[in-house]
Parts: sequence; structure tokens; C-alpha cells
Amino acid sequence: MITMPSLFISHGAPTYALEPGLAGAQLRALGKALGKPLAIVVISAHWMTREVEITAAQHPDTIHDFSGFPRALYALQYPALGSPALAVRVQNLLQSQGIAAQLDARRGLDHGAWVPLLHLYPDADVPVIQVSLPVDADAANAFALGQALAPLAQEGVLVIGSGSLTHNLYEVRWGQAQAESYAQEFSAWVRQAVIDGDTTRLVQSLARAPHAQRAHPTTEHFLPLLVAAGAARLGGAVTVLDGGISHAVLSMESYVFGQTLTIEARDYEPK
Repeated sequence: MITMPSLFISHGAPTYALEPGLAGAQLRALGKALGKPLAIVVISAHWMTREVEITAAQHPDTIHDFSGFPRALYALQYPALGSPALAVRVQNLLQSQGIAAQLDARRGLDHGAWVPLLHLYPDADVPVIQVSLPVDADAANAFALGQALAPLAQEGVLVIGSGSLTHNLYEVRWGQAQAESYAQEFSAWVRQAVIDGDTTRLVQSLARAPHAQRAHPTTEHFLPLLVAAGAARLGGAVTVLDGGISHAVLSMESYVFGQTLTIEARDYEPK
């Protein structure tokens, strides 16, 4: 069975579903390069609960958890199957590491999951489950959550942390092409930690990286990166997908942990 890497994906604004740009084209090419996993486990910035919860629906709904965007966004569906059996496997892995976890048979896929998957696996032909982030999780907790999920790679399961390398909604400038320097500097600092395989530096990014509080006024969009890094056990190969910075402050940079790939991205129209 093929061993899968783990991914951190910056999912940007919900309009990313309709406007893939460079980052979307990179995900489309990445999906082809990786091939299809047996299943996908997504940790999204948009699902936080008191304790860890795991989706266990056979047919998870597509959740449109945003408002004020173009009508076309609300018509999009990502009809991937769920996997109740995988949900139980994930629950057992987490509990074996002392992480309390419950199954949720009603929860669907939020836009932090289905928007990037729309580009990565547009045919929605791979089963998907989501794992929530605890509301009180810190960087060390997020990394440990990823470590608990690490055995899934050997089982053909792709673990994805979906957030944003920078995420300051107070400073978003819709359509602005010029990137703010603080977003660039923070992204470059974190990228170097990832490339170096420096676990300590990466876990301490929100305390040590330049402009960290401005890049992340809240932590939920950075923590999925640490989950993905933990799932891969840093120190191996890594691929950087530099998707640029959208709307002045939203870094679209993504990482493949555990595999070195050459990604040639070409423009395309999303389905």
C-alpha cells in the first residue's frame, strides 16, 4: 500500500472555490501527482469543539458556512462519501494517545474542507471525514493531534490541515494584488522552519515569527499547519507550493510533508 504524505493547505476566502488562481492550479496538479488516496482526513480551521469530534456520516452534506458572497458559491456541492469505519479508526488512534474524541453522525463538510478539495480532487471520488480542533488547543496540542494521526499515512489515508498561512480578516483588501510586507515576512519565516524541519521553531511560530500577532490575531487558521506537520513527523522531504498572497494579506502557501514533488500548475476552470 502506498504511503501518503500529509498536507497543509491555505484555503483563502470562500471565493477560492470559483477563482482558483495559481494556488488552485497547484492543488489540481498536486492531486494528479499524488494519485488517489484510499480516504482523506481533514482538520479545518472552521470546526472547533470542546473536545475533538469526528464526522461519521456516510453521506456528509456540503456546508456553506459563510454569508455575503456570490450566489454561485451556494450552489456548489462536494458530494464525497464519508467513511464511518475510518471515523472509528481515527477515534481509536486519538484515544490511544489520551485524546478524548467523539463521533458526530450529522456533521457535514465545511468550506475549509470542501473548497480546497474541489481543486485537489474535483471528482469527489475519495471518502472524506473531518476532525475538529479543540477550542482550547494551543500549538503543542495541535502538533500532538497530528502525531496521533500519523499512522494513517501507512494505511493510504491522506491527512490534510486546512487553514491559512496568514489570516487577518481585519486587513483584507478584496482584489488588491499588492501584498502587505508583514504577510510576506511571516510567511517566509515559517517556510524556512518547514524547509529546515525545525519542529521547535515551527511549533513556536506564533510566539517567535515576525508580525505573528498581526498575521494571526486568532490562532485557528495556523493550528492546522501544526497538525499536518505532526502527522508527518518533520524532518523528511517537503514540497512548498507558493500560491502567492491574495487580497493583500491572505497567504495561499501550502506544504506537502514527506514527499518532494515537481508541480507544474496550469490555469483551469473549476467544475
